[in-house]
Amino acid sequence: MPTIRVEMFEGRTPEQKKNLVQALTQACVETLGSKAESVDVILFDIKKTDWATGGELWSEKK
Repeated sequence: MPTIRVEMFEGRTPEQKKNLVQALTQACVETLGSKAESVDVILFDIKKTDWATGGELWSEKK
């Protein structure tokens, strides 16, 4: 039973999230032979002020 953790910037619509979890679930079914009901997807919306790359907050990137 795969569990997929997705961390992304906040701002996606519920429809985008629904499409993403359906696509990830289907990929597990096709690639791993999992049953769809055994695939868990956990979404984490993160503010750009809480994420940094290369020592710079994404909220401050130009």
